[in-house]
Amino acid sequence: MDSKLKIEIVTPVYNEEKHIKDTIIGFFDEFKNSNVSISFLISEDGSTDNSVEIINKLAEDYPIKLLTSSIRKNYTDAVILGLKNTTNSILGFVDSDGQYDPKDLKILIDKLEKGKLVAGYRHPRVDNIFRKMISNSFKFLYRKMTGIDLQDPSCGYFVGYKSDITKIFNTENVGLLKEGFWWEFYARAKYLGINIEEIPIKHFHRNYGNTVVFKLHRIPKIGISNIVGLIRLSKILKKIN
Repeated sequence: MDSKLKIEIVTPVYNEEKHIKDTIIGFFDEFKNSNVSISFLISEDGSTDNSVEIINKLAEDYPIKLLTSSIRKNYTDAVILGLKNTTNSILGFVDSDGQYDPKDLKILIDKLEKGKLVAGYRHPRVDNIFRKMISNSFKFLYRKMTGIDLQDPSCGYFVGYKSDITKIFNTENVGLLKEGFWWEFYARAKYLGINIEEIPIKHFHRNYGNTVVFKLHRIPKIGISNIVGLIRLSKILKKIN
């Protein structure tokens, strides 16, 4: 009888052909001789590079389920689709760009219990100063409007029980912050009484390319969208409480 702890890890992918193989293999290599059995659910979001071909090849050797689409959605919708299609009782989440250390997942798992999400906070965070300034400004507004004070509410590296995550998705109109899903996710969790424990984790530079979300010319539109989304979210949170 297999007594290993089973964890299903969700990761979204959009044009990550240069990162995805090393990211996935890195996790499987880290856990191959441990008491934890991992699998991946990859929510692919209309990639135009070779990401799908690479994932399908990896799935020949590793337990990987691929949800793929020729239509580009957005990061938030890809994340939601992935998390909703999981089947395991314990879930993890990590981005596919190789900026997180598989070793840190073990630290998160050790702290896991029902009624709690265990999330990483990037220490130190290696993003450029411009992106850090944007994040810190929004964090100030987020704290004022929601009363939630987290170290790193935009970090999507966490573990939790599916039963707790399902409660979050059962709240009203999930997915308001299209470029800031984790801020929303953790806020909904807090208002539902789900504890969030933050653990310091490593954060690496992307080896290739830059994020496709926070391009300079898109910042004003993203800022306005997230502020409007935060206003709508704060009204929903009051209903939860």
